[in-house]
Amino acid sequence: MSTKRIHVLFDDDDTLITAVKEIVKNKIYIHEVYTPFPVHGLDKAMKLKPTNISIATFIYGCIGFTVANLMMYYIMILDWPQDIGGKPSFSLIENIPSFVPIIFEMTVFFAAHLMVITFYLRSRIWPFKKAENPNPRTTDDRFLIDMDSGPNVSKTKKLLKKIGAVEIKEI
Repeated sequence: MSTKRIHVLFDDDDTLITAVKEIVKNKIYIHEVYTPFPVHGLDKAMKLKPTNISIATFIYGCIGFTVANLMMYYIMILDWPQDIGGKPSFSLIENIPSFVPIIFEMTVFFAAHLMVITFYLRSRIWPFKKAENPNPRTTDDRFLIDMDSGPNVSKTKKLLKKIGAVEIKEI
């Protein structure tokens, strides 16, 4: 397989999906696809594996649930028990209906915030990181495929032109 990389520009998202399907069918590796907006079905066309991000979110929610219960137990039972509305604070179980909103909010808070942090770390999006966009037109109206050239560069270029590539540039 050749080590040359090709940047291919398209001007339509339907043409992009068709091109990705053809490239994958010809067993040419696609490094990345840059689009100005999310393209429905692109992940399936590229045959990307689904992520396990929902498992991480569930774990983060469980952490939030645990922190909420420990926090309320410490604050309302051990540290400063109060008689609120005629309900004495002798145990957490007696007061759990009053604590359900707090438990829910802390679960959602932890799941959401830790998930955003995980997403940024997994995507390698650091604060003040320079953008890795190879062509500024992909933020406006163009779609770019960053791919290997395949075993035969001229054959790959002909295939891409036939599909509807606007511009093909070897890197």
